[in-house]
Amino acid sequence: MPGVDIEISEVGPRDGLQSISPIMPTAAKMAWISALAAAGIPEIEVGSFVPASVLPQLADTAELVSHAKSISGLSVAVLVPNLRGAENALAVRPNKMTVPLSVSESHCLKNLKRTHEQLLAEVRGIRAAINGLPNKDRPKLEGSLSTAFGCTLEGAVPQSKVMEMAEKLLAAGCDEVGLSDTTGFASPTQVGQYTREIHRLLGKDKLTGIHLHNTRGQGLANVMAALDAGLTTIDSSMGGIGGCPFAPGASGNIVTEDLVFLLESMGLSTGVNFEAMFTARQVLAEALPNVELYGFTPEAGLPKGFSAATLQ
Repeated sequence: MPGVDIEISEVGPRDGLQSISPIMPTAAKMAWISALAAAGIPEIEVGSFVPASVLPQLADTAELVSHAKSISGLSVAVLVPNLRGAENALAVRPNKMTVPLSVSESHCLKNLKRTHEQLLAEVRGIRAAINGLPNKDRPKLEGSLSTAFGCTLEGAVPQSKVMEMAEKLLAAGCDEVGLSDTTGFASPTQVGQYTREIHRLLGKDKLTGIHLHNTRGQGLANVMAALDAGLTTIDSSMGGIGGCPFAPGASGNIVTEDLVFLLESMGLSTGVNFEAMFTARQVLAEALPNVELYGFTPEAGLPKGFSAATLQ
C-alpha cells in the first residue's frame, strides 16, 4: 500500500465473529466492513468458506465478499479449509485466500480432519483451481503456519517442523506463508527466530505477515519482535473480539485500535485514521451489545498533543 509502513489486516469479521456465540446480522457486518475500510484499513478478512453447520456465524461469507469487493482499494481476504471451500470462494473472487495448516499434526486432524499430506494435496488442488482462472482473477494464496509456536494438544512444536511445513506449503503452490500464534504461546524471541529463519530459507518476500494472539499478554511485545525481524503485515481484530477458550476473560486477537496507536506512536504510518477507526468500533459495539470489547486506546483516548501521519 503506497505511503504505508505497516499494513493492518483486520481479521475480526472472521476470527473474531467465529469465536463468539451471537450471530451478527449480515447488514451489520456490511456496515462494519464499510466503516473499517473508511478508516483506512487496507485488508479485511471477511469470513471463512466452511459449512454453515460448522460455523453458522460465517454462513454469509460469499455475500460479504461481494460487498467488500465493491469498496474501492480494499483487499478482500478469506479463509478456506480445503479445495471445496476454495472453489466456493473462487466463485466470488476474493483478493486473498488463506489455507490454515497446523504445524502440530494432532491439531490439524482435530481442526480440519486432515493429515499434513492430505492437506498439502488440498493445497495442490487449490493451486490448480486458481491457475485455471484468468490472471486478473487469481487471488493470492497464503499458507498459514498455525500452531507454529505451540499447541494445546502437543505442547511444544519444534522449530524444524515449522520450517519443513513452510517449505512444503510453497512447494504445494502457496505464494507465501504466514506465521500464526494460534494458541497464544509465542514469545518475542520465537517470533524473531522463526521469522529470520524462514527469510533465510525461502526469501523475505515469502513471509511478510504474522497472526498474533494476546492470550498471555504477549501480543504487542510479539509485534515489536515481528517488526524488528522485518515483517510488514500484522493481523489484528477490532476490540480484540473472539476471546480465547483456553484463557477465559483474556483477549484473544491483538486489538486493532491498540496496534494502530503503537505503530503510529513509533512514527510508522498505517494509513488508518483514528477518529474513523473509533467510529467503526461504535458500529461493532451497537451490533453486538452483549459482547465485551477490549482495548486501552479507545478507553483512554489519544494523548494530548498526539499527532500521527494519518491525522496531519
